Amino acid sequence: MDNQATNLRELIRNFKNNLVQHYFQFRINTSKSAYKVTLRSQPYRILFILSHMRSGSSLLTHLLNSNLEIIGYGETHIQYSSELDFKKLMFKVYLQGREFNKLEHFNNFRMNHKYILDKVLHDHKFSDKSFLNSENIYIIFLVREPERSLNSIITLKPHWTQEKTLDYYCQRLSMLANYAEMVNSKQHSLFITYDQLVNHTEAVFNALKSFLGTEEGFSEQYEILRTTGMQGIGDSSDNIKAGRIIKNARKLENKISQDLVEKGMESFNQCCAILTQYCTTVQQ
Repeated sequence: MDNQATNLRELIRNFKNNLVQHYFQFRINTSKSAYKVTLRSQPYRILFILSHMRSGSSLLTHLLNSNLEIIGYGETHIQYSSELDFKKLMFKVYLQGREFNKLEHFNNFRMNHKYILDKVLHDHKFSDKSFLNSENIYIIFLVREPERSLNSIITLKPHWTQEKTLDYYCQRLSMLANYAEMVNSKQHSLFITYDQLVNHTEAVFNALKSFLGTEEGFSEQYEILRTTGMQGIGDSSDNIKAGRIIKNARKLENKISQDLVEKGMESFNQCCAILTQYCTTVQQ
């Protein structure tokens, strides 16, 4: 009897999962526009967090995602070769980022958000960068100073050498600067530092509301998602599971030599100067 009940539950679960998948496949793939879905007149806006590893991008993702006009869950790892890959983003965000197990989850079928969110932390994810100039693309550049970034990256990647860690950081900052120069639109790009996000939070929230044109503002409290803390999607430390901004920095374990930190600071300052020139900035 117990086996029969288990099998029945499994059948029902599979039927439900297939139904959910087919629903979103229909809504997303039957519209030929990269930014539109069936049964919705307004096109989506795609919101990218362009950043580097250990920058606070998971925190920013959660803060953004707690706004009802924005949906995302973290790093999707999609390889973008054209605008049509935004269909993959929509499917992943709606299907993997939401729950459909209870009646109260029925509202999760609604596709009424203004922005679909993804974060990209590596250079090779954009095979074609030209779509970044689309009027439907909005970009938030997020960078963090090198001392904590480098030490955190090498903790995450213990098999990396100090030099490889620095190379990734500097090359990524250079690419972020290139993206900003290419887009060359303060209307479509916003520059934030991790220090601003944590220590000048209200100013960042004001900048986000103005830049994104959301009806509601942002809060230091955020929703814990089912993907929160998952490795490969974002920060897996305990801090991200707190549901709020933690302003007290963790004790720094110095694993990077000071001369490499200084080289990283040169790249950081150069990147910040270019982002300040080409992007909207936070008014403190």
